Amino acid sequence: MTPFLTPLDADALCDAGIPAPWSFGMADRVRFGEIDALNHVNNVVYLRWYETLRVHYLNHYDLYTLAGADPKFVVKSVGIDYKAEVMRDTSYINVTRTVSMRNTSWTMEYATFVDGKITTTGDCVAVLLNQDNTKRPLPDALRQAFITRDGAVQL
Repeated sequence: MTPFLTPLDADALCDAGIPAPWSFGMADRVRFGEIDALNHVNNVVYLRWYETLRVHYLNHYDLYTLAGADPKFVVKSVGIDYKAEVMRDTSYINVTRTVSMRNTSWTMEYATFVDGKITTTGDCVAVLLNQDNTKRPLPDALRQAFITRDGAVQL
């Protein structure tokens, strides 16, 4: 059984039926408070799941440190595409990866898997800021981490 709320690496994801290039994820189970009147996961819950996953990803890979002193990671835009319902009491795995970078921002992709099948996908553009909210160029160490861990490309 895949452990809940524990970061999963590429090997653990593969064992759970999730293919490469996904290399970071977390498993969990749908909670009662996450469902709506139709007995499936409410749309806004996916944003919360992906936000939580993004924070774990940043912490797990020590990206706050690689970003330099006092970084601010801010989500500029987010999108979600619902492909299939996820019902009450379902076990799922959310995955994420960084797919591309620009000078001060990067794009992440997300997916929710149930029994090895994608039910939902998403993406976000995040920006690195200084404490005064001015944009900060992505440091080379942060760029290299995105490339090494996820195969991200420079745009």
